[in-house]
Amino acid sequence: MSKTKTIPIFPLDLVLFPNQELPLKIFEPRYKQMVDDCMISEKEFGVCLSNSNMSVSNWEAPYDIGTIAKIIDCKDIDSTSGHLHINTKGHSRFRIIRIIPPCFEQPVNYDPFSINGIQRIESVHEESGVDGKMYIQAEVELINDIEESISLKEWNYLVDLWKKKISALAKPQNISDYELDNLLETYYLNTEIPTLDYVYSLCALGASSPKELQSILESTTKEQFLEKCQDLLNSTNDLS
Repeated sequence: MSKTKTIPIFPLDLVLFPNQELPLKIFEPRYKQMVDDCMISEKEFGVCLSNSNMSVSNWEAPYDIGTIAKIIDCKDIDSTSGHLHINTKGHSRFRIIRIIPPCFEQPVNYDPFSINGIQRIESVHEESGVDGKMYIQAEVELINDIEESISLKEWNYLVDLWKKKISALAKPQNISDYELDNLLETYYLNTEIPTLDYVYSLCALGASSPKELQSILESTTKEQFLEKCQDLLNSTNDLS
């Protein structure tokens, strides 16, 4: 039977893979509340790619598949603004079973970057009841990891696809194989013992948008995973 739990959800314009680190600056009142709640519980929340085509109480909705982020540390950036800086690391993938909406709808013309926007949210929260959660929550089930190993042959094939894609995107500038190898070295991706995490990082380095990475995160078998990675890395190989 699948393990389920209820966690806060943080929709972002990115895909977090397992074992990847993710630093975040937290300034919105709803996510400061989320971090406060996390720090007194399991220090976990779900990171999902935001889905601009759907909404939850007028807030941008998350995609159904995401990754649990564990807070490693949390500190104030400055005491005046109350902004927080957290370092997190991805752990298990999950699937959303049921969305739990926030305690109020997003106000019209809400600007999260303005003082007025922050004051409006705090006011609406006070009116709706300060015990209510301003952030999206969800009941989720954990997704089992892909346990099969990645062979060196499979890894080298993906690296070759990545090099072709980067070279195609750089045209008319020519990038040498030496320069591409140096780029891999910079991101610690030169290896003879590849793992799933290396492939995640390689695809992130070759993606043109976060949405391209979502199908890779959603893969449930090694065959499906490699197919989605090849699709991503092949996507511009026909450019001239």
